[in-house]
Amino acid sequence: MNLNQIVYRQKALEDIAEIVQSLAIENPNVAKLFRKYLEETTTAIAQMPKIGSQRHFKHPDLANVRFVPMKHFKKHLIFYQVSDNKLHIIRIVHGARNLPALFN
Repeated sequence: MNLNQIVYRQKALEDIAEIVQSLAIENPNVAKLFRKYLEETTTAIAQMPKIGSQRHFKHPDLANVRFVPMKHFKKHLIFYQVSDNKLHIIRIVHGARNLPALFN
């Protein structure tokens, strides 16, 4: 299955902006690499949507959520859902964060 469209939810866009801003303070080149590998990882997910591990949350809007570590930024997890032949990027967060609190 190859998905036709990648859609970033508002929270995911906010996550990206926050991560890139934080990385850019330390090293602008790392921030650019983050964006590059984010695009590569989401493209790989779109080509093989079941690549990620399924995660179960209590909230019904989060049914069938999967996650995958980002390429070269393995501590950052991309959470996504698939529907209507679209890949919906829900959040991009550091794996050390309190995930149940973020999603419930």
